[in-house]
Amino acid sequence: MDLSVQWRVGSALRVAALALSLAVPAMAPARDNVDRAATVAVTGLPVEARAMHAAILAGGPFDSAKDGAVFGNRERLLIVRPRGYYREYTVRTPRLHNRGARRIVCGGAQASRPDACFYTDDHYASFRRIVQ
Repeated sequence: MDLSVQWRVGSALRVAALALSLAVPAMAPARDNVDRAATVAVTGLPVEARAMHAAILAGGPFDSAKDGAVFGNRERLLIVRPRGYYREYTVRTPRLHNRGARRIVCGGAQASRPDACFYTDDHYASFRRIVQ
């Protein structure tokens, strides 16, 4: 096989693989991507996260103006829900003067009565479901 044929075949295969990789996620049913074993008890959270979790359930008050903002779930690590379902809250990190990487993300129709809350300490790279 000469080089021009190899190049065309290789290009066609790359295009097909790209098309398939783009199509497969759209065809797959939405599912909870958070490993069910990946949980953390409220008592196992850092003290700042426990305080934030309690504030969420009480409806506030919150320290950051961004607390309660819509979480877009762009990483698709949580179950796919309509926009506005998830809200995010900053968990303060001692000795940091910015928002840091720690967050609690809660989902549900009512902010103070969430269906589920998730904790991340690595800025959305992973989540653990908060359990009582």
